Amino acid sequence: MSSEVEEMSANSIKLLAGNSHPELAESISKRLGIPLSKVGVYQYSNKETSVTIGESIRDEDVYIIQTGTGQQEINDFLMELLIMIHACKVASVRRVTAVIPNFPYARQDKKDKSRAPITAKLVANLLQTAGCDHVITMDLHASQIQGFFRIPVDNLYAEPSILNYIRTKTDLNNAILVSPDAGGAKRVAALADKLDLYFALIHKERQKANEVSRMVLVGDVRGKSCLLIDDMADTCGTLVKATNTLMDHGAKEVISIVSHGIFSGDAKEKIKNSRLSRIVSTNTVPVDLDSNIYDQIDISPTLAEAIRRLHNGESVSYLFTHAPV
Repeated sequence: MSSEVEEMSANSIKLLAGNSHPELAESISKRLGIPLSKVGVYQYSNKETSVTIGESIRDEDVYIIQTGTGQQEINDFLMELLIMIHACKVASVRRVTAVIPNFPYARQDKKDKSRAPITAKLVANLLQTAGCDHVITMDLHASQIQGFFRIPVDNLYAEPSILNYIRTKTDLNNAILVSPDAGGAKRVAALADKLDLYFALIHKERQKANEVSRMVLVGDVRGKSCLLIDDMADTCGTLVKATNTLMDHGAKEVISIVSHGIFSGDAKEKIKNSRLSRIVSTNTVPVDLDSNIYDQIDISPTLAEAIRRLHNGESVSYLFTHAPV
C-alpha cells in the first residue's frame, strides 16, 4: 500500500511552459526527468491569447514556467501566465505554482514620486486573482515584494551559482568586486566576504529614470581585474558608464556579472562598443549576445531542485547558500 502511495505522489506533478523561455523550461524538465505537459498557447489575429491544455491535470501539482522578459512581449507573456493559471484552476488542479525566474515589473516596487503606481503590487494581485497558490522567483529587485502577496513566495538567489562561476572562471589573485550603485553595495559586500576580496563602490546620480548623469568611484581599482556585480542589466547605460569610470581610474579589465540579462533597446550595440572584457548573466531570461564577449550561468538546476523540494515538502532554504551540481 505504501509503494502505491509513493507512486501516486511521484506522478502528481505536471510541468507547463509558456512561450517566454522554452529553452529554460526544457532544461528544468530534463533535470527533473519529467516531460513538459502538452499545452497550446496561441494568439488570435486581434492579439487575444488563447490557452489549451492538452492532457488531464485534475488533482495534480502544476508548475508553470514563465519568465518576465525585457522585450516588447513582456505584457503578452504576463497575460499568457495569468490565463494559464486560470485554465489550470478551472481544470481542478490541486495546486498551481508559478515559476517566474525574472519577476515582471519588479522595479516598480514603491511610490517614489507623486501619482506613481506600485505596479509590482498590481502584478502580485493579478497572480493571486488568477488562482496562483505559490510563486518561485529569483533575485527580486527588492525583497520586500514578497510582502505584496498573501500566498507563499520563494525568492531564490543566483549568488551560489555566481560564486561558483567566479571561483572557477576568473582569476582571483588580482580581482576586486565593484557595485555600480549604493543599492547593490550590500550584495557585493556579501560576495566579497565569501571570496575574501576587497570591493569598491560607484555612486551614481540620476537626473531622470534610466539615465545616469555622473559617476563617482569610491575605492582603488588601479591595475586590478574589476568584477562589476549587479542584479539586472537592461539598457546597459549604467553598466557602460561604470565600465568607463573604472577603466579611466586605471583598471586592468572589467567583467560584468548580472543576475538578469535583459539587454533591451540598443543594449547589444552599447555592449559591443564598450570597454567591457566580458559580460556574464544567468539564463533567467533568453539572451542573444555575441559569444565572444558573453558567458552564461545556468540556473535551471536551482529552479529544478526548488520545484522538487517544494513538491516533496522539503526545505528550500538550502538553495539560498548552495548551488546544485
